[in-house]
Amino acid sequence: MKRFRLALAGVLAGALVLASGCGLTSGSPMVDDVRPGSIGKGEPLKGADLTVTSKEFTEQLILGAIMGIAFEAAGADVLDRTGIQGSIGAREAVKSGDADGMYEYTGTAWITYQGNSEPIADPQQQWLAVRDADLKNGLTWLPKAALNNTYALAMNQANFRKYGTRTLSDVAALAEKDPGAVTLCVESEFANRADGLPGMQKAYGMDLPASRITQMDTGIIYTQAAKGSCVYGEVFTTDGRITSMSLAVMADDRKFFPNYNVAPEINSESLKKWPAIAEVLNPVTAKLTNAVARELNAKVDVGGEDPHQVALEWMTGEGFVREG
Repeated sequence: MKRFRLALAGVLAGALVLASGCGLTSGSPMVDDVRPGSIGKGEPLKGADLTVTSKEFTEQLILGAIMGIAFEAAGADVLDRTGIQGSIGAREAVKSGDADGMYEYTGTAWITYQGNSEPIADPQQQWLAVRDADLKNGLTWLPKAALNNTYALAMNQANFRKYGTRTLSDVAALAEKDPGAVTLCVESEFANRADGLPGMQKAYGMDLPASRITQMDTGIIYTQAAKGSCVYGEVFTTDGRITSMSLAVMADDRKFFPNYNVAPEINSESLKKWPAIAEVLNPVTAKLTNAVARELNAKVDVGGEDPHQVALEWMTGEGFVREG
């Protein structure tokens, strides 16, 4: 999965999308045969024509489908414009009114869009700061999910049993006690970002020699960590491969890594016209956790299933909507 936090690459790609109009004027109607379950009773969005959008990676495609299916069950006609390349394109679509909503990440908004250099450690306070700052941009953030797609270190089950580390503080203690026990596989970006390896080592008092750190592509990291070729691999906390490869994730007990909680980002005019959007989405968002994201992402990235179908099955399985 390409990481959405590659700010410069995302902005440039988004600028190309905006310049060409590609992805903002296209789209297809959602035609799921769904009706209200625990959400959408009374069809409070009946008569609404709503457009949902997303970025192009797996988790975003699933979340965009989840939002659209929720709107459908509540009576809306929904246009699917998910899968816009880059970070900025989908947000600009919502901001301009070309789309009505998407699921976005608080950390992406706070750092990339709103230009802040220091993340806010408390996830609720960061959401509040993002919400308040974006009101002037014509965007309203609904309550966030527990789902937090941020950095972490993970290890295979054999090494987990061998070393017993559960937190990054445990990893730091192990590195001090037995320096040869700790090897890392990381992306080159993570190895050089202030909110990546250098900052993590500083926050946890680690001083790993370069010989214990191997840089490689994201996909290879998961494989090498699963094999035990490196004891710890850099991962993203909602990646489906964590579940499929039975990796043990180390808790960030000092809350160093930025929070990237997902939340609905809605065009403020659309929300003003259709305030029931909030009551339709809030129960769904409340169910989105890292464990849920890993399971759904794995069905697509590992199992090869269709993101929309995965979203539909989850929505019906949770009882939010009913089919037929």
